[in-house]
Amino acid sequence: MLTSLLENFTVITRTILAIMIVILISRVLGKQAISHMGFHDFAFVIILGSMAGNLAFNIKVSTWYFIISLLTFSLVSLLLSILATKNRKIRKWVSGQPTILIEKGKVLEHNMKKLYFTMDTLNQELRLKDVFDIEEVEYAVLELNGKLSIIKKPEFRQILKKDLNIALQPIMNFPIELVMDGQIIENNLKENNLEEWFKQELKKHAIKIPDIFYAVKSSNGNFYWDVYKDRIRNPIDKE
Repeated sequence: MLTSLLENFTVITRTILAIMIVILISRVLGKQAISHMGFHDFAFVIILGSMAGNLAFNIKVSTWYFIISLLTFSLVSLLLSILATKNRKIRKWVSGQPTILIEKGKVLEHNMKKLYFTMDTLNQELRLKDVFDIEEVEYAVLELNGKLSIIKKPEFRQILKKDLNIALQPIMNFPIELVMDGQIIENNLKENNLEEWFKQELKKHAIKIPDIFYAVKSSNGNFYWDVYKDRIRNPIDKE
């Protein structure tokens, strides 16, 4: 009984340790590696998950061995990423390069075959780009992260304001969150000198801070807020 409890405690401890190590490694590698996964990133994630899983429940192998293995593997991946940013040839070898699937309105079948890309898949990716007629596409490129980028033929492109000589609005500011989940974000108030402005807005709208669930200074400078009691008698969706 005691042995079983100790083993369970060991598994729980190792699982928590595995999660913490994976989070730490992910932060070291950065957001770009997560959001733009290439070939080596994909392989890294699979192997990292396998190692972390073994660290969690394979109590026959020393925890220290797993930590050394995880850190070594992460270091190699980080070095490859650094080298890829310094050298174009290494970057091509590690991450590959984008592949053109449609050029001048013509589907490149040989590139499709290399990637095992079917017309069904191509049409699906085009629909995700709001293109339901392949005739509209001048160029289509499969990026390293697996997403499709397209350039439409001139006659199918959207008309921009500059094409019509319409005056553009001034650049809008980034929204500044002031209250999140009922908690005042003091840093945002101080860094943007909004303490007095915030007090004036609360007074103008007769709102008390404890009643606010979320508040933000929007990009156009207006004050938006949401209170806990919305006073909606018949909500459309209530769980």
